Amino acid sequence: MGRLDGRTALVTGASRGIGRAIALELAKEGAKVALNFASNAAKAQEVADEIAKLGSQAILAPANIGDPKEARAMVAKVAAEFKHLDILVNNAGITRDSLLPKMNDQQWMDVIQTNLGGCFFCTSAAIPIMTAQSYGRIVNISSMNGQVAAIGQANYSASKGGIIAFTRTAAAELVHSGITVNSVSPGYTETDMFDAVPPALQAKIKANIPMGRFAHPEEIAKAVIFLVADGDYITGQQINVNGGAFM
Repeated sequence: MGRLDGRTALVTGASRGIGRAIALELAKEGAKVALNFASNAAKAQEVADEIAKLGSQAILAPANIGDPKEARAMVAKVAAEFKHLDILVNNAGITRDSLLPKMNDQQWMDVIQTNLGGCFFCTSAAIPIMTAQSYGRIVNISSMNGQVAAIGQANYSASKGGIIAFTRTAAAELVHSGITVNSVSPGYTETDMFDAVPPALQAKIKANIPMGRFAHPEEIAKAVIFLVADGDYITGQQINVNGGAFM
């Protein structure tokens, strides 16, 4: 028996990295999982196949969550297929790094629209579904770089800081609807996105982490599982999973 038997979940950006780890942990706890992805159907199918081996069910949910129509249609389709939607994890995010003097409008808009806009579009679509069933668990994946200065990431930091503020307000507004809203802020994590950081810079970053290593995606996922499985009296909160890099 899993802690999430009978529950359904939607994870955005679930084909790789932290999103993949979250989807697998949800499935291990018994949830049926919808896997959102923007373009890499093959990777998403690999995750679905892994979930099937765990004895749970997964469906693919392609959509560009930065597009409000696509995002909301995707949420509605998932809820219709599962007959209900209990858990939403807003994980999908992108980077378009550049120093401010060189950052162009498109780099700014792409990141804000996907990271922060996508969080709003999916959440706003899930609210009436969850309100009707008087139950919902929403977890928004922010970042340590939404809490501290991150040179070259003004757009990313603004989007992730916005997610933290959005989470608190959403929690306050939905507290009487049976819906909890929380956020998880990972530190530097071993993902494809972070692999693109030059090794010399990775070494410098690691030297400033008290625990002396980067996070594993599964460690971020476990914080999400705690909130959706055991966090019935937790809302509007933020869990930092960063090895002590920001306290």
